[in-house]
Amino acid sequence: MCSKMNMEKDLRLSSILIRWYDANKRDLPWRNTSDPYAIWLSEVILQQTRVDQGYSYYNKFIQKYPKVGMLAMADEDEVLKLWQGLGYYSRARNLQAAAKSIEKDYNGVFPREHKDVLQLKGVGDYTAAAIVSISYNQPYAVVDGNVYRVLSRIFAIDEPIDSGKGKKVFAELAQELLDDANAGLHNQAIMEFGALQCVPVSPRCDICPASSMCLAYDQNKVAQYPKKAGKQKVRNRYFNYFDVRHGESMYLRKRSDKDIWQNLYELPLLETEKELAIEELQKDEKFKALFEAASNVKIQHIRQIKHVLSHQIIYAIFYKVEVSEIRLDKDYLKIAAADIDDYPVSRLVHKYLEQL
Repeated sequence: MCSKMNMEKDLRLSSILIRWYDANKRDLPWRNTSDPYAIWLSEVILQQTRVDQGYSYYNKFIQKYPKVGMLAMADEDEVLKLWQGLGYYSRARNLQAAAKSIEKDYNGVFPREHKDVLQLKGVGDYTAAAIVSISYNQPYAVVDGNVYRVLSRIFAIDEPIDSGKGKKVFAELAQELLDDANAGLHNQAIMEFGALQCVPVSPRCDICPASSMCLAYDQNKVAQYPKKAGKQKVRNRYFNYFDVRHGESMYLRKRSDKDIWQNLYELPLLETEKELAIEELQKDEKFKALFEAASNVKIQHIRQIKHVLSHQIIYAIFYKVEVSEIRLDKDYLKIAAADIDDYPVSRLVHKYLEQL
């Protein structure tokens, strides 16, 4: 098939996908525009988020920052607060950093060239291809999870999608199959097809318009694709949060380390190598340092939360601490407890605050 396509592209699959898309696509706001900023925003939001969840976030962002320059000029805390709940907060920071680059380097006009789009902070091959194909109909094929699934099944590709060789194989195949004249339409069609028709579990292959071409269906091996080399090791972490209350005030700290939730606010935290009871925690030097200038300390265990991230599992214990007096170092911000909603926090901390 590849030798044939080197001479002349075989557009049978593309035609099937585009016809299916015309009949079955969802009516989504980012599909009713060719504005590269709007399309970029939707792609970043939807990278690790279901459409039903990302929809409201997209609407909030595009209403708050309808132009890339407005995002560039926004306060970072405001951007992170709007992003709160989506996770992967580095994407929000990268989004704003890229917006600032567009303002500075392109006079506020979103770049047209693929190579320039690819230079924007946080923009990888997939996102750049999606933007330039959908906005400008440039012939760059997208490869995301949906595309991996569709192509691996139709062509029964045994190369793991999480290997360097596998990524190269799929990228080349996706480009070979792309209808250059309808690049944006083709890319949207194959992604939507993977999202709605060629789904991960129990796809309706009996009503699939591409079943006659699908080698995995012919071999009764649909559930075996796509192949993966292996899962990345998951790291366990143990967080002990202290919701310190001094009258109507509480304390927050901004995470500044190159770690999860960078630049988000959180309650005073002690991370330990294993889960510790409060009696053991009180013997820890970091605990003593945190509360050495506190008077009449009353500690109440509130709840435990297991919070699963892509490659980490956080085992968090939340304590409410009432004090009559306390002095914390300059890293901590004293705020009115009633104002907590003004500060962007992680979904984990938000889960705790929701039940208060």
